[in-house]
Amino acid sequence: MKILDKEEEFDELVKSGKVVVDFFANWCGPCKMLAPVLEAVSKDNDNVTFIKVDTDKCQNLARRFGIMSIPTLKVFVDGKEKKTAVGFMDREELEDFIK
Repeated sequence: MKILDKEEEFDELVKSGKVVVDFFANWCGPCKMLAPVLEAVSKDNDNVTFIKVDTDKCQNLARRFGIMSIPTLKVFVDGKEKKTAVGFMDREELEDFIK
């Protein structure tokens, strides 16, 4: 799972295939709860790319996508935003969300 360091890399990272983006912050309790679930699901889904975006470090991306609450997950397919979910999800919910 890649943690985005530079906002400029975002469009390149989501431009092809299915990409799940986790908008999070280190101080966020539900984000910390979601992290191990995301990690486990990412290991079982080789055909999906997982990216974490720290909203404190990438504030322009958070604004661009209207992130008002975290964690927020977005699914992109070939660069186009397809789905959004806000809040903690257990493994089953997350797997259903990314299908």
